[in-house]
Amino acid sequence: MRYGRPTVAITDKIYLKNHRQIVSQLDVNIPKGAFSGATMDVLYSGEGLAKLDDATRDRLLDFAEDFLDPKNPDDLYTGYPERQFVRYLLELRAQGLGPDAIVDVMSDEYMLYSYSGDVLSFLDSAVRTLEAAETLAEVEGNDEMEAKMRTARRALSK
Repeated sequence: MRYGRPTVAITDKIYLKNHRQIVSQLDVNIPKGAFSGATMDVLYSGEGLAKLDDATRDRLLDFAEDFLDPKNPDDLYTGYPERQFVRYLLELRAQGLGPDAIVDVMSDEYMLYSYSGDVLSFLDSAVRTLEAAETLAEVEGNDEMEAKMRTARRALSK
């Protein structure tokens, strides 16, 4: 039996910046969550995006191209966008950005926001997961995997 609060994915805590303005301009009600099904449907299909101001439309189209455009369209609802976004967050951290800077970058690039504390919690969890994987690789005698996990953990721990 598991105690405590259930784990919530970081992508459940990524929101559209200026949500009310976007809903008003699109004249369609979509959830705030960038990775909710209805929001992804609107952004993936591009329906009504022409109604948005240029800056908003460009950033949301960039988001759709970078995260909602799998090679196989059936992958859109299998976690592909979420995995791509997690990879994006980890790459920003590996570049040396802290939680506040990561939130600023995702806001500038895609008109998305999250709370810095949620990003910090996600990064901390990622480091702990890599530590566990590194330890398992060590126990199994897999030196190559252990070194790979150590390098990844150190990149996130900077």
